[in-house]
Amino acid sequence: MTRPDYRPPDGHRRLLLHVAWDGAPYAGWQSQPALPSVQDTLHGALARLGGGEFRPVAAGRTDAGVHAEAMPVHVDVPDTFRVPAPKLARALNAHLPPTVAVLHAAEAPAGFHARFSCTERQYVYRLLVHPQRHPLWHGRALHVPQPLNPGAMNAAATALTGTHDFAAFATQEDRQTVRELRLLRVQPGPLIWEIHVRGESFLRHMVRGLVGTLLLAGQGRLNPEQAEGILHSRQRSQAGANVPAHGLSFTGARYEGFDTDEGFEASTT
Repeated sequence: MTRPDYRPPDGHRRLLLHVAWDGAPYAGWQSQPALPSVQDTLHGALARLGGGEFRPVAAGRTDAGVHAEAMPVHVDVPDTFRVPAPKLARALNAHLPPTVAVLHAAEAPAGFHARFSCTERQYVYRLLVHPQRHPLWHGRALHVPQPLNPGAMNAAATALTGTHDFAAFATQEDRQTVRELRLLRVQPGPLIWEIHVRGESFLRHMVRGLVGTLLLAGQGRLNPEQAEGILHSRQRSQAGANVPAHGLSFTGARYEGFDTDEGFEASTT
């Protein structure tokens, strides 16, 4: 199968950025009227450098409050754009607030599109599993004061992994709801537990619904057979509640078949 060739408009070249942000102040990545977004914030910084003709495009559209550790973003700038790629991250960061930073900038591989070329998106949801809250994890992990059973959570995760109709885990979704969930794994720790999630694409609030369902398993309120039944029901009311956005971070993406330059592969695999 021939890979689509996404080219910038004539007279422009495409740059690849890796962007991190604290999601708390933003209504998500996507530009929204009268609401602060990461896309508009980055676009404003680009405009101040003379590269703001087109809006930046990200690998994924995160919800309000969701963080990003390494989001691939492309932007098309005029051939006359004067800031060299090796200096662009520093130049942009001089015009960005402390809540957003460009970690790396480079010329994009030929035919690359941050969203449509992406073959896998990766998330981590963090839980602070401890009787007491911890101020250094405030806004970064969901505080769970009661003990959890990681074996039960991973058993339920196994039942949910694979290609299924995930309508029971989506919120107000009008797209087709069959998705391939490639990885759903709970990694317990002495203080912070991580739930790793990977797939090509996700439904609205799907990851947060999956985590909410795994929490039910960890609390002894759900077994793997019941998790499988939730899938077959296709009813949102059967699954766990959406966990808060502040524990979720976009952690990376995969792009198969592209030549990668320095810094690209490390941030997107």
